[in-house]
Amino acid sequence: MTTRSVPAASADSLPVRVEGRLDEPLSRWLWLVKWLLLIPHYIVLVFLGIAAGMLTVVAFFAILFSGRYPRSIFDFNVGVVRWFWRVAFYGYGTLGTDRYPPFTLKDVPDYPARLEIRYPERLSRGLVLVKWWLLAIPHFLVLALLSGGGLSSTDDGGGFGWHTPGLVDLLVLIAAVALMFTGRYVRGIFDFVMGMNRWVLRVAAYVLLMTDRYPPFRLDMGPAEPESEPLLRENELSVPTTPQSSA
Repeated sequence: MTTRSVPAASADSLPVRVEGRLDEPLSRWLWLVKWLLLIPHYIVLVFLGIAAGMLTVVAFFAILFSGRYPRSIFDFNVGVVRWFWRVAFYGYGTLGTDRYPPFTLKDVPDYPARLEIRYPERLSRGLVLVKWWLLAIPHFLVLALLSGGGLSSTDDGGGFGWHTPGLVDLLVLIAAVALMFTGRYVRGIFDFVMGMNRWVLRVAAYVLLMTDRYPPFRLDMGPAEPESEPLLRENELSVPTTPQSSA
């Protein structure tokens, strides 16, 4: 697959860009065992989440005293969020692909799920005290209503994830059952689930202190980010017309 470099974002574009290509044809039955196949990723993500949580504390004090997010910590945390998104897209956060997620923090241009967070040259010292809890409360409440809990901390405080069950889980289950009987993923469900995932990941980046740009209260549905050049090429974002697999 031909790839291209990630285009530069415009000044007014959102710093968090979440995209996902519905990677059809999809297996009718593979979703039944993806939880088992993802166990190695879950184990790795536990440790990555703990590390990201500890490094975010370091970044908190760095921002508080210098107004800058240490670049090495930023790149690591972006990699963790990116890894989390690929696993969610393959697994029960979306079920958007049957391509197994790679074990890497780096961007994989030809993988159907991609995430980029623009590095902030300067961050507010004052906002860092309140944005990760107080200012994010309205988003937590909305996400709790829409996705059954929205963004949440893990028990060890070292990561984040989605509560279950919730609206996203229900919609993905409906899509999985439809896939089982028809061999197709209901496109309307995919677009809505992508919008919810995008919202959650924008809030995650804000809570992890990676941006001062307040997440918008909107559901940007569909595979590509609005108002910006896509990370994935247009033909990669379109739904393939190849016959559906009955595997």
